[in-house]
Amino acid sequence: MVSLALRHNVCATDTEDGMVLLDEVTGRYWQLNGTAALILRALLGGAAPPDTAGRLREAYPHLTVERSRSDTAAFIDSLVEARLVVPA
Repeated sequence: MVSLALRHNVCATDTEDGMVLLDEVTGRYWQLNGTAALILRALLGGAAPPDTAGRLREAYPHLTVERSRSDTAAFIDSLVEARLVVPA
């Protein structure tokens, strides 16, 4: 997978415990918890999914490699399905 970027009509704002994404066209917003925000920040920073999963494991050492990879992949799929990101 290539790097990801937010769609041009999606803005992100950090919150005390995560991040909020707003689609300025539809008015829909998504509230991300700290874990999802960590994943998204890594991806937007150019990290590949395996590296992002590694960062997730660094933050949450109790996660297995398989779990961190599957959680990262599932979150990416959710971002794509919601049309919040595009290839960078």
